[in-house]
Amino acid sequence: MRVFLTRPFDRFIAHEGIDEAVLCEAILRAGKGLIDADLGGGVIKQRLARKGQGRSGGFRTIILFRQDVRSFFVYGFAKNEQENISRNELKAFRKLASEMLALDEDALISAMQNATIREIVCHA
Repeated sequence: MRVFLTRPFDRFIAHEGIDEAVLCEAILRAGKGLIDADLGGGVIKQRLARKGQGRSGGFRTIILFRQDVRSFFVYGFAKNEQENISRNELKAFRKLASEMLALDEDALISAMQNATIREIVCHA
């Protein structure tokens, strides 16, 4: 499965000190059907652990997800800073999922070249 980070999400993980291996672990769990919350329309929510702590008090991520194909980490927040996303945010994420999950290879390459997204390599 190909895994991408949007530019804002990339800034989020850099600011919070989240390692790419933690992101890969979240995608691996989702690939096995262990999804924390299926929000519909290709949007899932996965929890990430803080360093030295568990996932329950850590970070929440919004991922645009298509099983065995690709995923895009698009939004992250600390549970102690934000309880959940709003209905309007969910609607926007679903619309974004329909667009981004349908991108062809040329569009993905273009987005990577202009640094809109970045691909990470996860090994199962």
